[in-house]
Amino acid sequence: MEAYPHHYRVQAVAQAEGNVALASERLPSLSSSPPAQFGGPGDQWSPETLLVAASADCLILTFRAIARASKLPWLRVDCDAEGVLDRVDGVTRFTQIRLLARLVLPPGGDAERAKRLLEKAEKTCLITCSLKAESVLTVDVTTGS
Repeated sequence: MEAYPHHYRVQAVAQAEGNVALASERLPSLSSSPPAQFGGPGDQWSPETLLVAASADCLILTFRAIARASKLPWLRVDCDAEGVLDRVDGVTRFTQIRLLARLVLPPGGDAERAKRLLEKAEKTCLITCSLKAESVLTVDVTTGS
């Protein structure tokens, strides 16, 4: 891992109407637009969906690193994420990020330990730690057969 601080650069370009083109070196470009709730078409990534996706992605990548360091074997993790956007004190902001992580362990896996490691991943995920929104994690751990 590189020494801190890390820097992440993105370029966003748009005309008076239409989509926003998002680019970052060595990454595929994305196109975004407002979500349907803000009058957009609702058929593309938006800043809102990108933020919620970043929360789910970060939980999984953080869990992967923690599980590897803890030598926890696992088979699969799925994460559903929901961001709650509301007006608080006259400011529109995300007030909560709800994460539902479903983890599948190999037969004989330690479900309690796995749950603790998922909870640790949620507490240390740099995205949710960087947000004002409350992060709420629900965990479902099963073992494969």
